[in-house]
Amino acid sequence: MRKIDGRADHVVVIGAGLAGLSATLHLLGAGRRVTLLEQADVPGGRAGQQSFDGNAVDTGASVLTMPELLEEAFAAVGEPLAKNVRLTRLDPAYRARFADGSTLALHTDGEAMEAEIRAFAGAREAVGYRALRRWLTELYTVQKDHFLAANFDSPLGLARPELAKLAALGGFGRLGPRVGRYLLDERVRRLFSFQALYAGLDPARAMGAYGVIAYMDTVGGVYYPEGGMGEIGRAMTGAAARAGADVRFGTEAAWLERVASRVRAVRTRSGERIACDAVVLATELGTAYRLLGARPRRPVPLRYSPSAVVLHGRTTQAWDLGHHTIFFGGAWERTFAEIIREGKLMSDPSLLVTRPTATDPGLAGRGGEIVSVLAPAPNLRRGPIDWERLRGPYREELLRTLEARGLTGFGDEFTVDETITPADWAARGLTAGTPFSLAHTFAQTGPFRPANLVRAAGNAVLAGCGTTPGVGIPPVLISGQLAAERITGR
Repeated sequence: MRKIDGRADHVVVIGAGLAGLSATLHLLGAGRRVTLLEQADVPGGRAGQQSFDGNAVDTGASVLTMPELLEEAFAAVGEPLAKNVRLTRLDPAYRARFADGSTLALHTDGEAMEAEIRAFAGAREAVGYRALRRWLTELYTVQKDHFLAANFDSPLGLARPELAKLAALGGFGRLGPRVGRYLLDERVRRLFSFQALYAGLDPARAMGAYGVIAYMDTVGGVYYPEGGMGEIGRAMTGAAARAGADVRFGTEAAWLERVASRVRAVRTRSGERIACDAVVLATELGTAYRLLGARPRRPVPLRYSPSAVVLHGRTTQAWDLGHHTIFFGGAWERTFAEIIREGKLMSDPSLLVTRPTATDPGLAGRGGEIVSVLAPAPNLRRGPIDWERLRGPYREELLRTLEARGLTGFGDEFTVDETITPADWAARGLTAGTPFSLAHTFAQTGPFRPANLVRAAGNAVLAGCGTTPGVGIPPVLISGQLAAERITGR
């Protein structure tokens, strides 16, 4: 594995999202001195939290899987996860409500899920689920250490025995048809393939290897931290400070002072000069390249994931909503063609509704329920949509959709605190107006994704969802660890 050039006693990490915090903890654990800069006033990045009238609202990621990666980050500085974050395993992880009125709970316990599917779709489907669960587990086992959590110096790094195992498992085929081998009921298939959208892909067209995301959700388990998703960033920041990191919020990196190919210091917007031996850029990919004065050398342009419209608000009642409820539309396959390839709004929306107060009532400071509604949408490069004009009308359309799917009266009772559109994501500095960064196409996966080592600077490393391994809380935690390893070695 290649490392950065020269000494690296003092490292400046730019960005206190989960990738930057992960890198900070792993660097501290390896004995490095770390200065952590964050332009916002709070940590967390895309797993952040905001207060609306006393309610603690998760404004980014709402699904936490693979908590053992958090355990490893805290362990790097000698602290147990349980001392820092109290996690609740969600059961069910999701509740699915289909356009035909049927409902299905997704349990991550194998026996419970088998019984759920048998009652929902019959014995044949329950047997198929068991086989699918075994396949997903094998898929994860093959990929975890050798592909997901590995630094690649070139595509030749793929040439290892595990690649043949992954191919034999169908990792380079299509995810949708592969899941269809095990499950005949189209509704059940959705629960084990919709996760490809997290990676910016149509489940029918995604590589089978991305079944690993379904493994994380449906086998590994979904968790929620007491105090909300923002508690993760706060806890990681506290552990970093106790381990000696110099943490500075409200501090924006303006440019990198360089001598030849080495970064010698980070200059802040306020004019401060912070000398360093190395730098980790745990920022939006475009921001990282702007600071470096470079861009990735690629034969084809970068392709970004779909975006989302999100409504954050509150109600006075639970509305028969679990912690996570997926409202599937009838035109499932058509949905992906619209938002990914045609750049159109969903004609038959499928929505993720999150009610975190189902697990943590204390988030609602004034009582009642906190509810967020997420609708996948085209990113700004895919569809020329006038979001300023459509913000209100589309919000009302989403509420009408939920009422038609069984939440009678929800639109009248739901108080909207914030509506976020792709235009708003762009205003927050997210390229193409998407919080999901680069899509996980084959050309943007593994060693073909923008590398965390860059030619423009011999002592700069990237971390975050735009580099390896990719999008989601588990990958960004891994990306921070991989960035640290580029500085410290394994």
